[in-house]
Amino acid sequence: MDDLHSFWLFIQDQVLGMKWLNTVIGNGLSAVGLDTTSRWGGSIQFFLYDVIKITVLLCFLIFVISYIQSYFPPERSKRILGRFKGIRANIISALLGTVTPFCSCSSIPLFIGFTSAGLPLGVTFSFLISSPMVDLGSLVLLMSIFGVRVAVVYVIVGLVIAVIGGTLIEKMHMENYVEEFIRNARGSVDIESPDLTVKDRFVYAKEQVTETFKKVFPYILIGVGIGAVIHNWIPEEWIQTVLGSNNPFGVVLAVLVGVPMYADIFGTIPVAEALLAKGAQLGTILSFMMAVTTLSLPSMIMLKKAVKPKLLGIFIAICVTGIIIVGYLFNVFQYMLI
Repeated sequence: MDDLHSFWLFIQDQVLGMKWLNTVIGNGLSAVGLDTTSRWGGSIQFFLYDVIKITVLLCFLIFVISYIQSYFPPERSKRILGRFKGIRANIISALLGTVTPFCSCSSIPLFIGFTSAGLPLGVTFSFLISSPMVDLGSLVLLMSIFGVRVAVVYVIVGLVIAVIGGTLIEKMHMENYVEEFIRNARGSVDIESPDLTVKDRFVYAKEQVTETFKKVFPYILIGVGIGAVIHNWIPEEWIQTVLGSNNPFGVVLAVLVGVPMYADIFGTIPVAEALLAKGAQLGTILSFMMAVTTLSLPSMIMLKKAVKPKLLGIFIAICVTGIIIVGYLFNVFQYMLI
């Protein structure tokens, strides 16, 4: 058992976390005369390490997930979801969101397509919540920083929020609050796709890597830059005062700060890593990540074109409430997870 635990720690630290890379970068910076224990030296080391690590993981994960995603074009996903009813449909829809786009803005066109195809509104909202919040990439990245238990619980909780949120919207019968042009576009994703060869799937995955990387990389740089500032320039006492256990409103504050921002899981990871190192509570950090990835201002502007204000407000209220509750639960059980 000890050997298995040691092996897993090696995978988590050296393969997923790439701690060896941090050592190599630190040695390289020291060799050129930069003091990595200073604020500037530590910031440069943090920046280079996280940018390279996240970029490598990002490209690998996008390729693998895109290859899997090639088996689930919109029309096939619609047929799969159409086989299930009730809460089972919400669960399958939330699970399907784990192998689809990496940010909320990319998820909205699929949400519109599924709604136009006649899928129940609650089912499509379960997909819309889970797609940016929870994906296979987030699972691996979270494992590399927070460990397997936190990563698994985060994914499970994200799926629960997606299922409950979609179910509540379904029970409220909000179909009339979807814009008319979507309701009148029934059957828009029913076109059959040709079968792809293995080579086609590899080409598709490669194209997705290039396209997604171009969109995501600027946010990685911004996120890592913010993380480097937090990690080396902001006093630990400040972070603990605002986001630590002494502030009972830390979770609410983190959600309110996160909602107007725009990033995906890859951009928020370095910020979360720096906050955790400075003493911020786990639930507060994860609530911030969920708010940024699920309720970013640009995605809400896009969604407003598809649904009426009342439905948009209900969607935001359900997500915010769920994220805040989850944040406080994570804070309570933090010491059991880390």
